[in-house]
Formats: sequence, structure tokens, C-alpha cells
Amino acid sequence: MTAQITAERLSSLFRPHRIALVGASDKSGFSWGAFQNLARFNALDRVVLVNRRGVETHGRPTVTSCAEIGEPVDVAYMMVPQAGTLDALSDAHEAGIRNAIILSSGYGEAGEAGRRAEAKLVEHAKALDMLILGPNMLGFVNFVDGIPVSSVPAPAVPAGPIGLLSQSGASSSAMTDFAMMTGVGLSYMVTLGNEAMVTAGHGLDFLMEDEATRAIAMFVETIRDPEAFRSAALRAAAKGKAIVVLKAGSSELAARTAAAHTGALVGDDRVVDAIFQDLGVIRVDSIEDMLITAGTAASTGRIARRGLGIVSISGGACDIIADRAGDVGLPIPALAEQTSSTVAEFFADYGTVQNPLDVTGAAVIDPSIFTKAIQAMSADPSIGIVGVITSLPWEDTGQPYQGMGIAKGIGAGIAAASGAPVVFVNQVLQPTTAYTRSIMAESGIPHVLPGLRSAVTAFDAIGRWSERLDELQARPTAPSASVPVPARGERSGSWSEAQARKLLQDAGIPVVPATVVTSVDDAVAAAAEVGGAVAMKIVSAQILHKSDIGGVRLGVLGDAAVREAYAALVAAAATVPGAQVDGVLVAPMRPPATELLVGVVRDPQWGPILAVAFGGILVEVLGDSALSPLPVSPARVVQLLGQLRGAAILGGVRGSAPVDVEALAAVIARIGDLALALGDDLVSLEVNPLRVDGSQIEALDAVIEWKGQL
Repeated sequence: MTAQITAERLSSLFRPHRIALVGASDKSGFSWGAFQNLARFNALDRVVLVNRRGVETHGRPTVTSCAEIGEPVDVAYMMVPQAGTLDALSDAHEAGIRNAIILSSGYGEAGEAGRRAEAKLVEHAKALDMLILGPNMLGFVNFVDGIPVSSVPAPAVPAGPIGLLSQSGASSSAMTDFAMMTGVGLSYMVTLGNEAMVTAGHGLDFLMEDEATRAIAMFVETIRDPEAFRSAALRAAAKGKAIVVLKAGSSELAARTAAAHTGALVGDDRVVDAIFQDLGVIRVDSIEDMLITAGTAASTGRIARRGLGIVSISGGACDIIADRAGDVGLPIPALAEQTSSTVAEFFADYGTVQNPLDVTGAAVIDPSIFTKAIQAMSADPSIGIVGVITSLPWEDTGQPYQGMGIAKGIGAGIAAASGAPVVFVNQVLQPTTAYTRSIMAESGIPHVLPGLRSAVTAFDAIGRWSERLDELQARPTAPSASVPVPARGERSGSWSEAQARKLLQDAGIPVVPATVVTSVDDAVAAAAEVGGAVAMKIVSAQILHKSDIGGVRLGVLGDAAVREAYAALVAAAATVPGAQVDGVLVAPMRPPATELLVGVVRDPQWGPILAVAFGGILVEVLGDSALSPLPVSPARVVQLLGQLRGAAILGGVRGSAPVDVEALAAVIARIGDLALALGDDLVSLEVNPLRVDGSQIEALDAVIEWKGQL
């Protein structure tokens, strides 16, 4: 019998009524940590201690096995050595326990022997119809129901709206501390470990359905179950729940370190970046940004547009946030005429009505200026989110808070705002203490975002995420139209450029006209028919990178030059052992124009990935590319083209004709459709260069590789 990872099963794991601490011992720091967490949450009535010697532990009686418990238990928290884990699972199964949390390490992260041990562990659990969280992890804390099943010290605080998933158990403690320090309330904190059965995708599934969770923060080193992750992320997007991910392994050293720690490859970082963008997942690069952005997204939800409005009592803060917004391309739009008129009615004569809006010291005397400015800014048609900048105290000095009038004025503005959501921003990264929360409660400020840079990061991410949710509604799930492809039996072996060109032509992709000749006289005749300079290339399935061996001649003009080029190409091909030459391709020589590479490569984790890049043969030097999983719509391709550093080239430079971007996007999307239609037989498809001159778009060369190709 195999454990099914259903919503009901995940609920019984993460919302247990009764817990067995298996391997409980006064000598174990893990055991003490788990027990003290339960005591801190007043949840000791939920726990049974299992000690094989039956000795009193943590001042409480124990049983020698789960089978002795004699009452239903939902989860076994197993703090036993690897060598005893299989027997412990069997004992738990005999007691009717269906879920196990396994702390012990030495599994998939520990080399080949560890991977074999992990496979055996999973096989045994499936045979028992048991669900495993871990191994190599530290449990979870359910703040919603007040149930800690973890050795990570956890504060017994009210639940918040953020679900936290972490592949690192040790880091989860620091993450929880920072969340508590900055007022980012957690609904759950789940460590994942090796994800032998319950993966990050399953954790997302659970949190996505949890009513108390409004946004999800994740620290991951690898995505072990791409399809589960993809499915959960799309459902979260449909529900409007933001997923904010800190993904390690972007550098070669970090990738090696993560692989050593987790026992799994982290994957190509640029592909992961493209996948996250495609799924509407927010990616950040620090723990602080992960938690602050998730907390802000839970407060604001999806916003209508990216425009940022700023209301501040500090002109300097206005300058700083404007600079940081410029760094990331976050728009701070000019105020609408109506907004300016509304603000001018109550604004100080010496103030300047603009965005960012410095309310000046006049707001200290009359806090209603803050209230009215927030209302006006929120209603502006170009503003999607409003940041209100000042500071709240974090330390109780024993004296009445002098800024309470301003705080109440801001709270009143937040409550009365009828348009864009409003977020209070502390000028610096400072703790949100119990004293801060008391001020917030009294003034009606629901959420505080700490720090100007953090604010810009969060606002920009939430704006881009909101735009992506709109696009996901129109996301294609299949090619836009049927594409003719060769029979499956023909999709194998090595293909020459001539075969690849025909494949493109049959799919409706424009290709520069060409003739394949097998004699020097035929080459001369083909060149004469072109009537000008020609490009000549060797045609051989065994020579894919023709330039590397001198298999390409460009700008060939005249009979003598054609004869010389033909002989040179055949001679160059003869230097490649085993190469079978099908002839020489003769095509008209096109004048210089914009050149792109359009390629599709099958990623082992995520499937076919489209790459669009500038540069043609210089693509590796220029390194200017954008990636996306397939399928892609023409509209999505337009976005990818806009992400290229050289995107301005498409608008026409130095007298060149502007590119017909819509037509270009349609051709690139068609190439993606072709790659999808070719199925799992395809390893890669590369059109390089794709020549673009105004509205004329032609593939000048193509390479295709199949599975099993030599």
C-alpha cells in the first residue's frame, strides 16, 4: 500500500491532535528542545514520550514503544539514530500512527550509501502507508493551532498570515526570530530537509489552502519535485497568494555547497529564474527581503498597478526612496491634476505638491494633513500602492509617546483610503516590539514595513507579481495551433542543416531560400540563379558547428570564387572523421541586419526552455538573453524581447528600420510550438541566426538534436 499525499493527509500531519516524541531522552538536546516548545505553547497534554528503557524523561513517565500508547496518535516525532529508524516506523505503524517526522541525517545528503538508505526508508514507509516529513530536518511549528512539533526554539506568539517553508532546519530559527522581530507573523514554520516524500510543492499545497495563510515565504536550495511545485504555484497564483522565494545556488560555489548539504542538484539558476517568473513566484536574495516582502504582500494582496505613491514627513526619505525606486525601475508617477488640486486645498503654502509628497512639519501641528494626503494619494488613478514614511518607537521610555497624534492621523488615512492599499514604512530597519504593537493598535496602523530599501524591494516585487497574475490568466497551456512534425520513428539520429531547414519550413517558419548541390558545376549554377553574392555551407549531419572547421564561406561572388569555395568546403569536411557529406548549401547572401538566437533546450527538471538572445554567432560573447518555459504566446515573447539589454535595437538605430516586433514574436512563438510538438524526442532546437530586417524575418541556420544522437 502506498501513502497518498492528499489534502486530508497533509492536514493530519501539520494539524495533529496528539504527538509521540519517539526517542525522548534527558540527554538529547533535540528532545529537550521539542519538549520545551510544547511546554511553552501549553501543549504538553497533546504529547506522549517514548523511551525504549521506559525511564522517566523530562520529569514525565514514558512508554517503551508506540504500541504501548493505547490511544490515537497523529504524528511520531522520531529522534532516533538512522540505524533504528525503520524499526521505529514499524512500531509507529503498529500503533496506528500514519505520519512520521524524521530528524536523523546520513541519508540523501551523505553520498551513494545515504541515497540507498533514503530509498529504503521511503520504500518501507510506503509499504506501511506512512507519510514521512524529512529526513535530515527539525520539524514544524503550527502557530495557528498552537502546536510545535520541532526542536527549533519557537516563541509562543499569536499566529500571523505568513507560511514559512525552509529546506534548512538550522536557518529556520534565524528566520523565525527575524520574522518575530519585524512583526511578520507566521502561521506555520515548516522545515523540509531532504523531502524524501513531502516536498516543498506539497507544503505549498497545504499552505495555499490554509485560510490563515495569506502569503508564503520559502527558503530552498533545490526544487526536488518540479511538477508538484509548478502545480501548487499556479493554484496559489489563482488564489492571489504571493509566494516569495529565496533560492540559493546562483553561484557555482553556492551550488556546490547546496548540493553537498541537500544531496540534490540545485539546477541551472537562470532556468529557475525563468520558471519563477513564468509562475508568478517572487524571487528575492536575502532572508530579510523574503520575510518583509511576504509580510507586505499578505497585507496588501494583489494591487491594480505598479505606480508607487509616497507620503512622508521627511524630504530626505523622499529622495532616498526615489533613488532606490529608480534603481529597480519602480515607477513613481506624477500626480493626476485632480489629485494635485485636492492636495493643494489643505497643503501648507511652503510645501510642494508632487509625488513623493513631503507633508513638511505642518503635519506635526495638524496630523489631519497626513490623513487627507493619504486619502488623496490612494485615490490617484496612476497609483497602485502608497507608502507612508515616518517612524514608530520600539522602546518604551516610560513617557507618553509624543508622536501619537501623527500615528493616529496616519491610521485614520489608512482606514479611509478608498483606492490603492497603504503601507506604513519605518525609515530604518528596526524591531517591531510589544510597545510598537501597542502604538499600532491604538493608532489603527495594521502593518509596519521596516526600512526604505526593503520597502522599495517589496513594493516593486508586489507590483510585478500583480502584473504577472493578470498575464497568467491568459497563459497558454498548449501550442497556439497544430504543427506538422515528422513521424516519431524519424525523430532520431543526427540531422543535417538541410533537414532542420525543411522541418522549420514545414512548420511555417520563414527560412532563407537555399539549394543543396553535390557538384561544383551545380554550385556555380545555383549561385548564378541567385544573381549576387552567396553564402556557402557544408551539409553534414556529423558537422553541426560548421564554422569551427571552416565549413562556411560568406560573400562568395563570381564563378571562380564559387568553385574555390566549394572545393575548400569539401576539403574541410574531409578533416572530420566519419563525417558523411550530403552536399553544399548555396543561399543568397543577406546584408547586415539584427541577428538573434532562438533556441529550445530540454531542461532535465523543467522540460523545454525557450531562449531568445541577441548576437547570432556572438551570443556567447554578448550574453544578452531571456528565458521562458514553453508554451509561450506571442505576447509573452514580446515581454522576453523587452527584457534583453539590447532591446532598443529593435526600435531601429542609426538609420536601420524598426523591427516588426509583433511579427517577430509570432515567429519565435511558432518555433516554441514546434519544439513542444516534437515531444520528448527533442533534446534541443536552435535557430542561429534568426535574421530580422524590419518586417523581413528569416532563419539563416538551424541545428536540431535528438535523444540518442551520436
